[in-house]
Amino acid sequence: MKLHSMMNGRFTMKSRLTAFLCGVLFALGLGIAGMTQPDKIIGFLDVTGRWDPALFWVMLGALAVTAPGYRCVFRRVRPVFEPVFHFPGPKGLDTKLFAGSALFGVGWGLGGFCPGPALTALVSGYPAVGVFVIAMLFGMKLFQWLDTRGGQTKRETGPAAVADA
Repeated sequence: MKLHSMMNGRFTMKSRLTAFLCGVLFALGLGIAGMTQPDKIIGFLDVTGRWDPALFWVMLGALAVTAPGYRCVFRRVRPVFEPVFHFPGPKGLDTKLFAGSALFGVGWGLGGFCPGPALTALVSGYPAVGVFVIAMLFGMKLFQWLDTRGGQTKRETGPAAVADA
């Protein structure tokens, strides 16, 4: 899946630098908020025990920044570092979406990690984080293999592919 679009078949230096800086900012935010600690996530999901509202406040803060940010973005004619906006197209709800969402939720609840915080937590050196990331990468490869074996053709997905279609 493309994380951001390509211009003339190559990533631009500005788009790479922007993606890197956004990733660093995201990682710092996760670390400062404690979202790289599985106990925080599991504490948030434990609504019948010792509930930890930290993740709720992080999500509320993200909405407070994102909502006005979208208003600014939609007023622009084009993005800062790209020739056009790449928005996802309409897509129906299907079994793969529900199964993937359920699997993600179960893994998140059991492990206390989702992909972003897990990659950020790799620098901690804790063996459990490494095991999670290896299992996550294995699961991604397994999905790709099963998806191509199930009669599906390998296809480009994501906002850039929708814009290019």
